[in-house]
Amino acid sequence: MAQVSTPTIPLQVVKAVCPHDCPDTCGMVVTVQEDRAIDLRGDKSHPFTRGFLCQKVNHYLDRVYHKNRLQHPLRRVGKKGSGRFTRITWDEAIAEITTQLSNIANSQYGPQAILPYSYAGTMGKLQYASIDRRFFHRLGASMLDRTICATAGAAGCDVTLGTRATIDPEAIVQARYIINWGSNTAVTNIHLWSLMHKARKTGAKIVTIDPRRSDTAKKSDWWIPIRPGTDAALAMGLMHIIVRDQLQDQDYLDRYTIGFKQLSDRLKEFPPHVVAAITSLPESTIEHLARELGLASQIYGGPSLVRLNYGLQRHGGGAMAVRTICCLPAVTGSWRFPGGGALLSTSKLSPWNGAGLERPDLIPANTRTINMVQLAEALHGELPGPPVKALFVYNSNPAAVNPQQQKVLQGLEREDLFTVVHDLFQTDTADYADIVLPATSQLEHWDIHSAYGHLYIQLNRPAIPPLAEAKPNTEVFRLLAKAFKFEPEIYQETDEELIQLALQPKAGYGGYPSASAFDGITWERLLTGEPIRINLPASFVPFAEGNFPTPSGKCELYSQREADAGRDPLPNYTPPHEDPQTKPDLAAKYPFQFICPPENSFLNSSFANIESLQPVHREPIVEVNPQDAEAYHLHKDDLVRIFNDRGAFQAKVVISDNVPQGVLASYGVYWSRLIGGANCNSVTSTATTDLGGGATFFDNLVQIEKYSLTEN
Repeated sequence: MAQVSTPTIPLQVVKAVCPHDCPDTCGMVVTVQEDRAIDLRGDKSHPFTRGFLCQKVNHYLDRVYHKNRLQHPLRRVGKKGSGRFTRITWDEAIAEITTQLSNIANSQYGPQAILPYSYAGTMGKLQYASIDRRFFHRLGASMLDRTICATAGAAGCDVTLGTRATIDPEAIVQARYIINWGSNTAVTNIHLWSLMHKARKTGAKIVTIDPRRSDTAKKSDWWIPIRPGTDAALAMGLMHIIVRDQLQDQDYLDRYTIGFKQLSDRLKEFPPHVVAAITSLPESTIEHLARELGLASQIYGGPSLVRLNYGLQRHGGGAMAVRTICCLPAVTGSWRFPGGGALLSTSKLSPWNGAGLERPDLIPANTRTINMVQLAEALHGELPGPPVKALFVYNSNPAAVNPQQQKVLQGLEREDLFTVVHDLFQTDTADYADIVLPATSQLEHWDIHSAYGHLYIQLNRPAIPPLAEAKPNTEVFRLLAKAFKFEPEIYQETDEELIQLALQPKAGYGGYPSASAFDGITWERLLTGEPIRINLPASFVPFAEGNFPTPSGKCELYSQREADAGRDPLPNYTPPHEDPQTKPDLAAKYPFQFICPPENSFLNSSFANIESLQPVHREPIVEVNPQDAEAYHLHKDDLVRIFNDRGAFQAKVVISDNVPQGVLASYGVYWSRLIGGANCNSVTSTATTDLGGGATFFDNLVQIEKYSLTEN
């Protein structure tokens, strides 16, 4: 009998881009069979990410096909926070949202009583900021200042450099003295770490400056356990020694900087013994680090590179810290060389047409702006302007990630607050929503991405159809704009048309380096799915001969702009808001400096619900120095309460010399609903940074005590 052959089901391979808030922005390859993604892996053809993914995105299909993916629009039927909903249609959801927002906009409170709340749940240009911004601008809603992550560092860089501290990250293999300063690069920037490791094989030394012994610190040649929030003092001390010992590059300083004489006078205030007292580092450590940094070329045969990251800016003096550290490459002259200088972000190198996507011309005059860090105050009517009567959340999970968590939750419980959440999952925030809308994953929509850690842009095209009734951000806000009968020009462009618009730099673009960075990047090239390097020189050394985009065209060690604004024109040390040395009365009550860096398995609160990524500790832990554990009679796995006047959370003790004495470190961001209680943001503050209005997550004094399950 003839054998009947079974037809082979064809496979489709689609190039995609990781959407998450990470500098690497990895290229991905998705294999699809019958509209289902059956494999996802790194794209070996990507010049920077080179075919490997982080542990989180290696499990991305677990997120796409998770059993708890939201399938349909939902309406609340229980008490706010109970997480009880009933299914409704998209037409019903859009009609209800339109009615509620219209009623508020036309009430005594006006449209500014409506607050959009979003951040970087996806970093794509369309799904992060396009039709959504147009909708809220046209509506006249309050503006949101999206400051929770990076604005302090950006502001600090801009004072000194006029732009972000930037190099070609691929050139880091030519650096010979690499400092990871407040950066857990081996975990949060793994492809840059692989290049650092390659540099080390050819003679580079890797140093990590961090209050805790992170994975990067463990893998480095030298860990320097600085006291939290004192980075600027260390940078001033390093420059003091370099200038004292005449190790500076005076030619570079003379040609390409302004204010060196004034800076030199300020540095006299930061001799090693003063810096040691501030930072809790030995004078010998400060002296040795300064000498190696100043003599990097002679000792190690190449330039120094400081990899700045966002951890060191999350305290009251965060912008000043970044501003001060950015002076170091000018003092040493390391900006001259490929791979030398400092790196915070490459984001300003791509001249995206943000104005075309977002239409800021639609914003009514005198529209207020609310800092997202201060959501707790906004929900309690403690900020100028009308009370917030409606909250529309997408690309974020503020019930988990925002500071002063208990106050945020109390605000979300208000019965007079209409809340909409658009997400893939029923998050902590969604539990408090009136309407919940299902969102698409990265595999289900169009977008275009650049990176803030390399020089490539790439198209993301849908690999699979949207699951169930999920819709991308762009489509949700198109539906709302139509329902409000707004002008068709606001919403009628397709996602493909928006991508092409994003690539058209606004006439007279004044960014750095120039609009020509997109020359040769066409829609046809993008459709191939391949990553495309922006149009910069093969050997991109941006500040080798000055050319800083500051008003003076030079690295501004002295800033006339800051002087004109009534602020310190020179680098300095600004203590944290809650510093034991400057707030002894507060420290007597709450003696520990508390930091809450990311849990390696999560990305902020994303992935916290994915079982395959659950950390060894399924609940929060707190690392306690052995001497502190002995003083407080704490033992391994003790359940403790960490608290201050803002709130409290529970964690299990891990006794470790990964943190110095007087410092506690917990990890996040856990969803409170999955751990049966509050997370670390119960004790964090809504105070903001010195410039940029940034968050101060690592600027908190707390107390720790054993916790009995019978107490509550």
